[in-house]
Amino acid sequence: MDSPYVDDEWLTGRLHEILSFYYPDCLDDDHGGYIAQLDYETGAIYDAGSKHLVATSRFVVNFSLAARHGGPEWALPAAERGVRFLQEHHRDAETGGYDWLLDGTETVDDRRVCYGHAFVLLAYTRAHEAGVDGAKAALEDTYDLLVDRFWEPEYDLCKSEFCGDFAESEPYRGQNANMHTCEAMLAAYEATGDLRYLDRAREVAHALTVRLAAETDGLLWEHYTTEWDHDFAYNRDDPRHQFRPWGYQPGHHIEWAKLLAVLDRDTDTDWALDRAEELFAAAIEHGWDDVDGGFYYSFDRDGAPLVEDRYGWPVAEGIGAAAALAERTGDDQYRTWYDRLWEYAEANLTAPGGNWYEKRVDGEPADTEPGPEVEPGYHPIGACFEGLRSFDD
Repeated sequence: MDSPYVDDEWLTGRLHEILSFYYPDCLDDDHGGYIAQLDYETGAIYDAGSKHLVATSRFVVNFSLAARHGGPEWALPAAERGVRFLQEHHRDAETGGYDWLLDGTETVDDRRVCYGHAFVLLAYTRAHEAGVDGAKAALEDTYDLLVDRFWEPEYDLCKSEFCGDFAESEPYRGQNANMHTCEAMLAAYEATGDLRYLDRAREVAHALTVRLAAETDGLLWEHYTTEWDHDFAYNRDDPRHQFRPWGYQPGHHIEWAKLLAVLDRDTDTDWALDRAEELFAAAIEHGWDDVDGGFYYSFDRDGAPLVEDRYGWPVAEGIGAAAALAERTGDDQYRTWYDRLWEYAEANLTAPGGNWYEKRVDGEPADTEPGPEVEPGYHPIGACFEGLRSFDD
């Protein structure tokens, strides 16, 4: 008998429940856009002003997916609201770039970050699929900006960050920004059928998960030099950095497993599915706690756990990866992992409001931390979405 976790009604209900935790309190009537800073436990707003580019973009994605999957009537207007805020407040009209952080509608950090622009591309893509006016043109403009400013054709990868006027880029190169660029490009291809997006996604995926991973026994390092050599010293003393922690991340291995399975769904390759299975296995081997469950946040170069906090997002990405791999391979082990990961999430990560806690520390859900929020339900909603389409008869 099928588990409840593959049932369309259960998955759409869970998606709507997560989003309903944020709505309507996430709507900022004073400034427009969204408020992402809600306490995971109580839903209380603790910072109404901070508008992070990633949070704004992810809210657009969430509301757009809900609108596409039988969501409440407020989902589409909420998505349209976020698209307007991206265009009118995050976007700098002079350069076309998107500001990293606002306070209300005032820019407090105008860095041009590839990671953030990848999510802008994904936001416009999902909004286009949901029927938001103008989203397709914004999608195309954002793609052009990414290629013109960030793309390094000699490496088939993107630079990480520029100053506000794009005059100077930092020397750092990163895996994470490119992974999300690949994610956005795959979605853009699926939304439009335009092969240029698929070609770019395939190039990024091969460069990181095949060419560069060959130098680290198939594992995925996070940090690189300007010439895309592995940088094993970068942030060596900061394994808890929010965006650039030192160490291997099981969550990114399993997230790439999902993306490569999706790539295999979208086009024929002779490597994507094999690498997807290998990266899924690596995440389980080095990251999963067989005693208490959950993924360690990171492991060191010898394969030992490094930061043992159990974040929710790797579990959500594992659910999506297991769903996609079950569909692509027909192997029962992935259905088993899909159910196991949902069971862990429902028992250990689900807060009273139906949303997910960010992480567990020392066996307990961690308190909400101060600072701009970037994860307003994006990963668990993505897990529901991948389950819906992977198990769609």
